[in-house]
Amino acid sequence: MPRATNKKDLLLDAKTNYQKLMELVESFSPEEQEGTFPFEDRDRNIRDVLVHLHEWHNMMERWYREGCIESKTPVIPREGYNWKTTAAMNKMIWEMYQDVSLTNAKQLLAESHQKMIDIIESHTNEELYERGYYKWTKTTTLGQYFVGSTASHYDWAMKKIKKYRKAIK
Repeated sequence: MPRATNKKDLLLDAKTNYQKLMELVESFSPEEQEGTFPFEDRDRNIRDVLVHLHEWHNMMERWYREGCIESKTPVIPREGYNWKTTAAMNKMIWEMYQDVSLTNAKQLLAESHQKMIDIIESHTNEELYERGYYKWTKTTTLGQYFVGSTASHYDWAMKKIKKYRKAIK
């Protein structure tokens, strides 16, 4: 699927892929939803995948707040990490959420997804897709940041969960 290049498509892709993701999760039996992935991976179960998405929403919300509202330059991806150390950061995120239930993970993701949608909806197409509109995004657009934290990240999650389905069937 090509990445969205305007507000309308960004919202459509984010909402559609989120819906597809949650329908995929709900297509598993309750026992399968709680099951452990039978393959080697950082994420061991569906809950791990969902909280990973939730925490990346939280990071996106922080980047947005600091960059667009507070006119600061956010630390991206997170304090103490850079793009080369993303694997270590994702492992730290995984560790943060080990005491969260699947039910809570679904709720956290639903809430953070809605925050992403609300922020996107509050912007014009120009604000989302004009290069240089926000200094902190540098050569990327704000919309591209939102694509990465919603629609394309949901695609990643669906692939992982489909791999689980294939492995247990």
